[in-house]
Amino acid sequence: MDLKLKTISKSGIAEAIAKAELYRYLNEPEEAESICRDVLAADPKHMLGLRTLGLAITDQFTGGSADRYGEVDAIFESLADAYERLYYSGLLCERRVKAQLRGGRAPHTLLPLLEKALQCFADAEKIRPPGNDDAILRWNRCVRLLQSQRDFEMEETVSFEAHDSPPV
Repeated sequence: MDLKLKTISKSGIAEAIAKAELYRYLNEPEEAESICRDVLAADPKHMLGLRTLGLAITDQFTGGSADRYGEVDAIFESLADAYERLYYSGLLCERRVKAQLRGGRAPHTLLPLLEKALQCFADAEKIRPPGNDDAILRWNRCVRLLQSQRDFEMEETVSFEAHDSPPV
């Protein structure tokens, strides 16, 4: 049996993207990723296919070393629109922080990554399309995440002070 991948038709791309988004909503990101790869095999520069692929991969983040952060970064950097590059790069950083927090990583070690997300959202806000407040919504979520995790800065301060204390 020939187990070669088959190419979908260009006329079927819109329906395939709708299915990929449905699978993401159903928390089946591997299915969504597979469909997006089929879309991109038919149209390698399909922007919605690229965005959805990147999001489907971030849906699979666990906070471990197997997370494909670099792959998603390259996908989002390939987006044609400057606003989308900034917005989705910020989203990537935010999702990586959340996954690593769930994975048990110390919050203070994630502060630079969360600051990068905030910077991306701030830059995206400056060039956002009229009526599009997505970057503001993501900015606010990151600020709330910082506010909810007291350890984002405290551990760094505590560990610094511990090194300056005289031995007991």
